[in-house]
Amino acid sequence: MVNTERSVPYEPAEGLDTAEDIAEYLDIALEEQDDRVLLMAIRNSVEAIGGMAELARRTGLSRETLYRTLSEKGNPRLSTLRGILKAFGVDLAVRTRVA
Repeated sequence: MVNTERSVPYEPAEGLDTAEDIAEYLDIALEEQDDRVLLMAIRNSVEAIGGMAELARRTGLSRETLYRTLSEKGNPRLSTLRGILKAFGVDLAVRTRVA
């Protein structure tokens, strides 16, 4: 029997059409409590808004700074993270932990 089904590549940025979509996506990534997962989710969100050049335009930061900050070994400063989130149209919030 021959399998005629084709797999379709998963594009994480697809479906991140609004600030609400991005906020929910990042919130889920934060639940993983793994900084690498959050950075990956931020990189996917960057693609959703048009790429690193667009993020640089929106944040006023250089593309080089953003690439370094969002690399797999990146460790964004809080001020940089806030700027990136603002560019996505979302805010950083704190809430009580649900046990």
